[in-house]
Amino acid sequence: MAAATENPILISGGGIGGLITAYALAQQGLPVRVFEQADEFREVGAGIQLGPNIFRALEKIGLKDEVLLDAHIPPSQEMRNAITGDLITNIPLDGAFQKRFGQPYAVIHRADIHSRFLKACQNNNLITLETSRRVDAYDDTGHGVTIKLEGGEQVKGRALIACDGMWSKIRERIVGDGKPRVSGHIAYRGVLKREQVPKDLWRPDVVLWAGPKCHFVHYPLRRGELFNLVAVFHSDHYEEGWNAEGSKELLFNHFKGLRPEVTRLLELIDTWKMWVLCDREPVKDWSKGNVTLLGDAAHPMLQYLAQGACMATEDAVILAEKVAEQPDNLPAAFKAYEQARYLRTARVQIMARVYGDFYHARGVTAELRDMAVGGRTAEQSYDGIAWLYGGP
Repeated sequence: MAAATENPILISGGGIGGLITAYALAQQGLPVRVFEQADEFREVGAGIQLGPNIFRALEKIGLKDEVLLDAHIPPSQEMRNAITGDLITNIPLDGAFQKRFGQPYAVIHRADIHSRFLKACQNNNLITLETSRRVDAYDDTGHGVTIKLEGGEQVKGRALIACDGMWSKIRERIVGDGKPRVSGHIAYRGVLKREQVPKDLWRPDVVLWAGPKCHFVHYPLRRGELFNLVAVFHSDHYEEGWNAEGSKELLFNHFKGLRPEVTRLLELIDTWKMWVLCDREPVKDWSKGNVTLLGDAAHPMLQYLAQGACMATEDAVILAEKVAEQPDNLPAAFKAYEQARYLRTARVQIMARVYGDFYHARGVTAELRDMAVGGRTAEQSYDGIAWLYGGP
C-alpha cells in the first residue's frame, strides 16, 4: 500500500459525487485532492429523494446517521390524478417498507447532504479541498496523470476521477458523444418555509400529481421545516445549466385547469428556478487508463426515479472498494468499477425515461396507468421497485 499512497488521486468537481468519492477513497487510506471550479464548495437546487440504496452505500462508509440528521422521513409516497384529484396509489414507507429493504426512504435539501459530505471531507487529513480550480485538460502518462488547470497550472497525481457533471469536459475525451440529449421536459423548483404553506395543503408525504404532459411533486425538507415544490412540463426550451430563473407565465400556461391544490401551491412561489432535463445514452466504457468518470459524468439520467445522487454515491463506494482491491493497478481497478456499475446505471437511465412517460400520460394511456397501479398492494408496489432499492 505504501507505493499506492505516494501521490494523490485527483478529482475534478466538488459536488455531491466528487465529495463522496473523495471520502470513500480516503476511508480506504488513499490521499485525494478535489478541484472545484467555483469559489466555494456549495450546492444549488432544492430537495432530492434518497432511496434505501443510498443509505446502504452510506452505511458502508459510516455516513448514514450524519445524513439522516438533516433528512425528513415521509410516511408514504402518493400519486394523485392532477385533473380529478383522485388517489391513484399510496405506497407506505413505514416499518414494512424498511423491513423489506433494510433501510429508510428520506428526502433532503441538496445543500444539506452536500454540507454533510463536505464536513466529513474537511475532517479527514487525507483529503485536500481546493476552490477556484477548474480542470481544463489532462494528460495520462501511463504512470499517472497531469491535469491542466484554468490559468495554465499543472498538477500531477496517480489518477483522475471526473465528477464534473452532465457537461463533463473529461467525458468528451473518453466517450466523445457530444452534447447531452435534451428530453423536451423542463423542471421548475422552489422552496417555502413551513409557515408559508396553508395548513390544508401541507402534507408530510411525498405527493406526486400526475397530469397530461406535466406533473407536480411536493414534500417537506430539513426535518419538516421547509416545503419543496417541483413542477415539470414538456417544452422545447433549451438552456444549459440548471439555475436559471423560470417564467411564471410559461409555468401557469402548462398547469392551468389542474386541481386547485396544485395551482394554489404554485402561486405561492415568487421566483422559480428552472432547468432543462437532459440525459445521455448509456455507455459501458467510461474509463480509459488512469482516468474514469463518475455520477452524471458517467451516466446522466432524468430525475424521474430520483436517483442521481443515489447512483453517484453507489459509484463512489464501489469505486473505492475496487481501488482497495488493486491499489497498484488503477486502470484495472477502474475497469472493474465500470464493469460493476454500467448495467445497473444504464437500467436506471432507461427506466427514468419510462417513468417520465408514465407520469405525463394523457387520455386513455393515463386511464390505463391508473388502472395498472391503482389496484396494487403495498407489497406489490415494493416488488416493482425491488430491482432498484434492493441493490447494489
